[in-house]
Amino acid sequence: MSAQSDGYVEHRLEHYKQRYSWDCGVSCVIMLLSEEQRTEMLENFDRICQEEGFNQSTWTIDLCYLLKRFDIQHVMYTELLGVNESYKKQGYYNKIIDMDRDRVLQRFDAAVSAGIVVEQHSLTSEELVAHLSRHGPVVVLVDSGLLVCDLCRHNKIKAEFRRCFGGSYSGHYVVVVGYSRGKLLYRDPALSPRLCAASPARLARAARAKGTDHDVILVYNDYR
Repeated sequence: MSAQSDGYVEHRLEHYKQRYSWDCGVSCVIMLLSEEQRTEMLENFDRICQEEGFNQSTWTIDLCYLLKRFDIQHVMYTELLGVNESYKKQGYYNKIIDMDRDRVLQRFDAAVSAGIVVEQHSLTSEELVAHLSRHGPVVVLVDSGLLVCDLCRHNKIKAEFRRCFGGSYSGHYVVVVGYSRGKLLYRDPALSPRLCAASPARLARAARAKGTDHDVILVYNDYR
């Protein structure tokens, strides 16, 4: 992290806890909505998910279209503009890739015409911190088993097991909302309302695990 991260930055989002096993990404988007938009989303949840086409299987590009639907300016960064077929060997992806491939590829192909910016680039921790300082929160795809909160120790045993013995990928979205004393602050929709914190190195390891494609969404809306 850069010198500017020695201060304190927090984008104050209203926490939202996911209701199902699959809606962590959608829940991150809900945290970024205004009160009026959140009400609209929650009152029409099933219909909107069906209209967006992802139903109960969301990819990062789906979250971009959902953010666009609510006029939230953002840019997606990823290592791969499409679907990584090698992931079919992973238990997490082996069923959903065939089911979602056509939709995901079509959404990438239509992104420019839809007004969605996608950049093929892997963000550094320094770039993430600079964005938090200047522009807004960041939605990050992580391997959930590798992300440990230093404040509540959520996932600590699971992460230690993964570190020592390895394990399978489990995709999960969190919203990074700021930094303090060398730690990145984030909200995890799998948990009850709270701020979590992790070192940049720990978050980077979870965000760059095989299976994430280093997917990140920079949100250009200041919530301070």
